[in-house]
Amino acid sequence: MRAFLPKLAVLLLISAVNSFAADVGDYQRRVDSAKAGIGMLIENVSQMEIGETPSQPNAEVFAEVRKLIPSTEKIDSPAGTVETNNQWFVDELKAAEAEQDLARRAVILTQLEQRLAALSVELDELQVRAESERSKDEDKQKLSEILNRPEFQRPIKEPNEESEGASWLKRFIEWIEGLFPKVNPSAGAAEGTASFVGVLQWVLIIAVILVLGFVMYKLLPLFAPRFRRVIRDEREERVILGERIGEDQSADDLFGEAERLAREGDVRGAIRKGYVALLCELSDRKLIGLARHKTNRDYLRDIRSRREVYERMNGLTGKFERHWYGGQDAVPHDWEEFRETCGETLKAI
Repeated sequence: MRAFLPKLAVLLLISAVNSFAADVGDYQRRVDSAKAGIGMLIENVSQMEIGETPSQPNAEVFAEVRKLIPSTEKIDSPAGTVETNNQWFVDELKAAEAEQDLARRAVILTQLEQRLAALSVELDELQVRAESERSKDEDKQKLSEILNRPEFQRPIKEPNEESEGASWLKRFIEWIEGLFPKVNPSAGAAEGTASFVGVLQWVLIIAVILVLGFVMYKLLPLFAPRFRRVIRDEREERVILGERIGEDQSADDLFGEAERLAREGDVRGAIRKGYVALLCELSDRKLIGLARHKTNRDYLRDIRSRREVYERMNGLTGKFERHWYGGQDAVPHDWEEFRETCGETLKAI
């Protein structure tokens, strides 16, 4: 987020050069930059609520964000030139800047951010529809040409040719068998004795493999510090938004605690616990990476590329901020709605 203003300056320069020929792509980039600026203002509110001084002064951020989206402008779209009406953005931004109550300012900014996010999604869909008008036959032909290139052709494998992994496993087993003496029972020996010797050999082979695997597991951290650090990190407690999550706690356990808080009347606490549980579940599904220093906005940015998850997660983040940081009253219906959206978010993955 600290890189917001330098990027913003570049976009303002591009906008000034193309002020008479703005297209949908340029408009969407400015909408996304304005949304990022609003996100910075929300973080500033959080810092001010705990007595810290924002890293980027509010006045500067408000001024730069205001320049991005004028009240009206003409946009060249696939359907022709369209004149936008963004007076709502100018009015809401002015109201947020004038609001001295931090909780109310956070609510205004959060609603503004959500509206910009929805606008960005619509602009993205507009560009996708325009691009999809190309001939499907041309796309298929291009794909066929790409796949027919030599680098994308699989080497032809002989019918009886072993894979590299199977060949390596066969050589390894042969090496293990070579460690044991060959037992050739005499002609008069019973068939049961020969069978017992064969079973015993395989038991010894499996035991040696297990011992070697255990020794490698124990010795690898001594020679690979990175591997040792990964094992240690996995055993450490997870921290989400300042809350410690034990090793034995799962996302389902956290959702259960949220339900208990809601039944006890602490709806605001239930929403926070439910939001933490959702982040825990997203981490378990490898969609986000947990870190002590990350804020809810950092986690939201982590899943921005997953549009089907991001839209719902953005709404949940706004509700969490309004009820937890903004101090907005929460009633049982708010928790039921929050819980239902959490379920829809997980189903959309």
